[in-house]
Amino acid sequence: MKITVLGTGEGGRLHAAKLSELGHEVVVGTRDPATTLARTEPDMMGNPPMSEWLAAHPGIALLSFGAAAAAADRLVISGIDGASAVNALSGIKEQLTGKVLVDYGIPFNYGVSGPHPWPTPWGSMPTFAVLDSDSLGEQIQRALPNTHVVKAFCTQEQATVVSPGDFNGGDHTMPISGNDPEAKAAVVDLLKSYGWTDILDLGPLVSARGQEMYSHLHSAIGFALGGDRRFGLKVVR
Repeated sequence: MKITVLGTGEGGRLHAAKLSELGHEVVVGTRDPATTLARTEPDMMGNPPMSEWLAAHPGIALLSFGAAAAAADRLVISGIDGASAVNALSGIKEQLTGKVLVDYGIPFNYGVSGPHPWPTPWGSMPTFAVLDSDSLGEQIQRALPNTHVVKAFCTQEQATVVSPGDFNGGDHTMPISGNDPEAKAAVVDLLKSYGWTDILDLGPLVSARGQEMYSHLHSAIGFALGGDRRFGLKVVR
């Protein structure tokens, strides 16, 4: 299957590499391929330049967002950051028509910490741009009425999403939200190919609000455990 990953950050790279390993034809989308390939320094998270990463992953193509979305058979994974996702995806809505879009973005207001800042190892915790009465997943669905949006992956680190068996025997829970049963079934199939055995359907896309707001608890757990210690979300029932 030809699957597209939008975004060249760490999460996008992890998904692209895993999908290629599983035998899929993978296309990665970026705003401006020439600019992305011209960068020679690591990104803000310390990932190597995209040109180096592509050289180490032959067979993965880098295209513009629109061309990459058009190339997908059916499934597109959005690793575009939450602050930019609606605008970027709205610009390629025609190429996404009829396709399944997996969104794992968090609608953070970077640089906005509110009146009572939460200090973290990397600065103040950002506030949510939307919460309670809306979600990024729902905003994307409204902007792309002819695309089947599924919210998933955002309650785990992306390294765990693509390889759940790396610790705790793979015993974690992956929640998903979406309005279209067939689209959710496609995402469940993808997760099973990654190695997931516990996938929890939360129902319609409105439940994406809970997934996104969980991100602050996820951060707090990570801070409490310290360092790069891996952990997963498990719903015991």
